[in-house]
Amino acid sequence: MLNRKNKLLLFKLLSLFSVVRGYNILVITLAQYLASIYILSPNLPLRDVVLDINLFLIVTASALVIASGYIINNFYDAEKDLINKPTKTMLDRLVSQRFKLTTYFILNFLAALAASYISFKAVLFFSSYIFGIWLYSHKLKRVPFIGNLVSASLAITPFFVVFVYYGNFERVIFVHALFLFLLILAREMIKDLENMAGDMAQNYRTIPIIYGAKVSKVLIGLLIVLTLVPSLLLINTFDVGYMYVYFLACIGLLGLFIILLWRATGKKHYVWLHNILKFIIVAGVFSILLIDVDLVLNRIL
Repeated sequence: MLNRKNKLLLFKLLSLFSVVRGYNILVITLAQYLASIYILSPNLPLRDVVLDINLFLIVTASALVIASGYIINNFYDAEKDLINKPTKTMLDRLVSQRFKLTTYFILNFLAALAASYISFKAVLFFSSYIFGIWLYSHKLKRVPFIGNLVSASLAITPFFVVFVYYGNFERVIFVHALFLFLLILAREMIKDLENMAGDMAQNYRTIPIIYGAKVSKVLIGLLIVLTLVPSLLLINTFDVGYMYVYFLACIGLLGLFIILLWRATGKKHYVWLHNILKFIIVAGVFSILLIDVDLVLNRIL
């Protein structure tokens, strides 16, 4: 049995894990490696990709910066989240704001240190990434649509740095990136609908607050329709192996999403819509394996 002190420590660790959204970081890390193996370097032996120290440092630096980003975002949104996410906020508040800021600076320092082993350009890149996340959390997220665009751009940045590392800029990669960007942007705008109560209380100028929920729904629906372009290109034009099944399923699920979007009237509905997009994005990470199910086995030797 754990004593009171150990229980408190355990809850604080859970709180910190909740603040940095450790589950999201694990998914992003996995996605970076799967994209590297299956999409960006299909001709390299598996061992060379998995044991590449530079790739490991890039992924590590990305994870550290993302974790610090969640912390600074949580710091600035503390009052708003108390309204929008009261249960999660109570868990997050087990860790003091001072400790969160200390952890934020430590994580950023470790990210810069990891990047320094790669190159000076990597240090500049990740320093810019850190600054971009801070600027978004502090200022830009309050600006309608610009905040959404910046948030979606920051979300796909970890994949961009891996693309640059391998120097692979084939069209199929940009089509994948466009599909992901549109989904993330739609998800960010759904979150604005979901968090209207807290945003209004904290004077956030989001699209649904300024122009109304109906305009926001129209824009989200347009983004979802636009995802048909990269989806159909990936199904009909590029060789994505069995991953075409994933994109076909996405088209059907996103059609359902649009129907539910127009019927949505409250936070509960928007949470469901948010979770649908999140499921599609996470499922997309694992569906990379469908590009060639024998690829890993054939490249072990």
